[in-house]
Amino acid sequence: MPKEARPSTGEQAKQHALAQLRQAILHGEMAPAQRLVENELAEQFGVTRASIRAALIDLESQGLVERIRNRGSRVRVVTVDEAVAITECRMVLEGLCAAKAAALASDEQLVALTELGTAMTKAVADGEPVTYSDLNHELHTRIREFSGQQTAQELLERLNAQLVRHRFQLALRPGRPQQSLNEHLTMIEAIRARDPQAAEAAVRAHLGSVIEALRD
Repeated sequence: MPKEARPSTGEQAKQHALAQLRQAILHGEMAPAQRLVENELAEQFGVTRASIRAALIDLESQGLVERIRNRGSRVRVVTVDEAVAITECRMVLEGLCAAKAAALASDEQLVALTELGTAMTKAVADGEPVTYSDLNHELHTRIREFSGQQTAQELLERLNAQLVRHRFQLALRPGRPQQSLNEHLTMIEAIRARDPQAAEAAVRAHLGSVIEALRD
């Protein structure tokens, strides 16, 4: 949207600021503990401070921003203990989604998962951890989508948003992509076999491995 056409106040302005801020946090453009100064953000996004403040309140409810008394807002720091607790919740919800996907996915969707597995294998072989991390994220997203479990999808979107920094750190850890790849391929095979119990078990095993890696 051209700057002159962008609303500076009201709900549209808040939603614009919210979308931009959320994307910056999720893409790592704003680092954990980085201060979020309302005046600067208002000027950057061409909206009022009130719109920025409303967007920050929404981001706080999503677990991406924390407001510190008398000091304003900053990008929330997610500790290792919090990351482990979030991943424990993911085990339940993503296990449910994998089981549902195994039962409900179309043949075309199963092909899409197989192709993702092939691309992930190539990324590991080529030594491209960032590409692998992106494909990893896409695989989990597709499994959630194919499950048809909308409530679980919405809950997981919020949980996963808080783990961006930890996800990239794990992806760059030597040897981690190779281990993670085998776990993901097992998940794909269980879903392709249309075995809900095996699919759920594979996801739980994978996320259990993630928890071990977070604690190392």
